[in-house]
Amino acid sequence: MSSTLSAGGPARPIVVVAELARAFGARRAVAGVTFSLGAGECLALFGPNGAGKTTLLRVLAGLLRPTSGSARVCGIELPGGGLARSRVGLISHHTMLYEALSSRENVSFSARLYGIRDSRARVEDSLRRMSMLERADAPVRSLSRGMQQRVSIARAMVHSPQLVLADEPYSGLDESGARALTSLLQELRSAGTAIIIVTHNLAEGLSLATHAAVMQRGKFVRYDAADRVNVASYPATYRDAVAASG
Repeated sequence: MSSTLSAGGPARPIVVVAELARAFGARRAVAGVTFSLGAGECLALFGPNGAGKTTLLRVLAGLLRPTSGSARVCGIELPGGGLARSRVGLISHHTMLYEALSSRENVSFSARLYGIRDSRARVEDSLRRMSMLERADAPVRSLSRGMQQRVSIARAMVHSPQLVLADEPYSGLDESGARALTSLLQELRSAGTAIIIVTHNLAEGLSLATHAAVMQRGKFVRYDAADRVNVASYPATYRDAVAASG
């Protein structure tokens, strides 16, 4: 499944996945997935709980080793170690922050891990884009769940990743935080960042997507270019795809 930018011409490949599988014992959480994603493209990935979406993202983040098949991010064969992870920003519904540290300290620590020199301006910009500068010095444990999610997003963006993997990134965000995240993702796409977003909100995912996929039992059971998707009828399309493969 190859893809092109709507502006014309082939997109530079950021993600290339071929017959990718990941098993846990006898259970195959990802079972032969193939697709590619170019610079500035966004794949909205839908599917019921347990379909394998989070496992796929963890493989692409370099956190899980493929059982078979292959996956490359920016030309690097996964899992790829620190070099591959430096190309990826992972946003999860689990914030994975150090609660005793402040927002600024959490983002700064991530910047140092990625070897960013003179990172102060990058840290400030990441926090500003998620409207967290006013609470930058507050300990994370004192923040609301939504504010913690904002800090987590800022941390994932501080090293300017070429691929953003967003697993239910709107979880816990209020309306203002959701708007800030949508604006950030749109800005990243325009700048050439590739994005894979996992969400149960079909309209939310389709509003950002250049491609949409439905995953069930570890496989892509439907894959469409977004310009061929009817947003109004897509909920029925999604239900039919899941039912047919269930």
